[in-house]
Amino acid sequence: MGGLAALAREAGHKVTGCDTGVYPPMSDQLRGLGIELIEGYSADQMALAPDVFVVGNVVSRARLADGKPKYPLMEAILNSGQPYTSGPQWLSGHVLHHPTHHATGPRHVLAVAGTHGKTTTTAMLAWILECAGLQPGFLIGGVPLNFGVSARLGTGNAFVIEADEYDTAFFDKRSKFVHYRPRTAVLNNLEFDHADIFDDLAAIERQFHHLVRTVPSQGRVVVNANEASLQRVLAQGCWSGQVPFGGTLDHGGFTALGEPGDFKVLRAGVAVARVQWAISGVHNQLNALAAMAAAEHVGVPPEAAAEALASFQNVKRRMEVRGRVAREGGDITVYDDFAHHPTAIHTTVDGLRRQLNSAGKGAERILAIFEPRSNTMKLGAMTAQLPWSLESADLAFCHAGGLDWDARAALAPLGERAQVADELDPLLAQVKGAVRPGDHLLCMSNGGFGGIHAKLLAALAD
Repeated sequence: MGGLAALAREAGHKVTGCDTGVYPPMSDQLRGLGIELIEGYSADQMALAPDVFVVGNVVSRARLADGKPKYPLMEAILNSGQPYTSGPQWLSGHVLHHPTHHATGPRHVLAVAGTHGKTTTTAMLAWILECAGLQPGFLIGGVPLNFGVSARLGTGNAFVIEADEYDTAFFDKRSKFVHYRPRTAVLNNLEFDHADIFDDLAAIERQFHHLVRTVPSQGRVVVNANEASLQRVLAQGCWSGQVPFGGTLDHGGFTALGEPGDFKVLRAGVAVARVQWAISGVHNQLNALAAMAAAEHVGVPPEAAAEALASFQNVKRRMEVRGRVAREGGDITVYDDFAHHPTAIHTTVDGLRRQLNSAGKGAERILAIFEPRSNTMKLGAMTAQLPWSLESADLAFCHAGGLDWDARAALAPLGERAQVADELDPLLAQVKGAVRPGDHLLCMSNGGFGGIHAKLLAALAD
């Protein structure tokens, strides 16, 4: 919604918005754009009299314990009959499928979907197109360091968008991405998530197939060849060209040969490019292949895409180094990462471990500090996977405040390697008591995590 507000502002609209507990980097971006942010959902905001209210999917008809509406502004909108729409619907009608003064014709929408890696892959793809001179528009669920903003209209016809399977709004329970109608769709991966709105994996697969149904016959579906769930999606029907990535060399698509930081890119088994960059992790190697396959569909050859990726700087809150504290025997490094699903946690921790091993620092410890904050994790749907997700960490620290399930019991298989605290200050004390010179403190959350990164750096500096 913050990125959508930025697009509306760039298009010349006066924009205000409301939310609760907004945190960086989005809060900083909105202030920088001169977008007024109002705390809370008071009905007093009706006095602003906008032309339209664009409603995010956090808003509902929920009631508090005293019977009062949780979102009184929404109730006032409904009662007054004022116009409202969802974020994806507004985006579709005003940016993606509506001529603007920027685009010379219909936008070529490139949508990146998947349980993991959407933000990073979308940022990679936008950067590849930018380096190719296509001047794309984009909407990304994070702030790519190469651009410094999460959204822009762009002056070219290509528009790159992160395509989320979460529901659109309380009045539109379809997945957001069905509104985007891409010509190029990336299906990065697919596993169970969003337990608050999906009953099982099959329900999410159906939504992904709804996305596939919107891709034209002259379009392209870029699909992860390693994912059985995505093969089931395509088996329901696909009417577009398909380009697989990952997996074996004989499927005719994009594969990689070599380490994640330096690898050859093969197209139908033939080497067509080489990627040398500072981004770690096998998952990012796959993200790169997906971005290159999508970029090829708008005319960017793999060699040019690989050259662009060499200067890709990643996204804020993706293995972002927040600071270092000097210690005799080795600096202590504090990272910030968005990982919140067990698979993402596992991938992030394992990626850092591989990075340390390749740098000859395999003896240095990783301290994983995380909070189960997503709706799926709060519901306890994946507690059994937590020990596996943390297996590459030397120590794990869990902030368990507000959970309805027993984090201590869930992490018991890790034994003394895991500690749990219900409040942030005790968690900080646990970490400070365990840290050693040369340690890597990996903080993982899809929220602000109470500003733990700055607090850790300050505590360790004492």
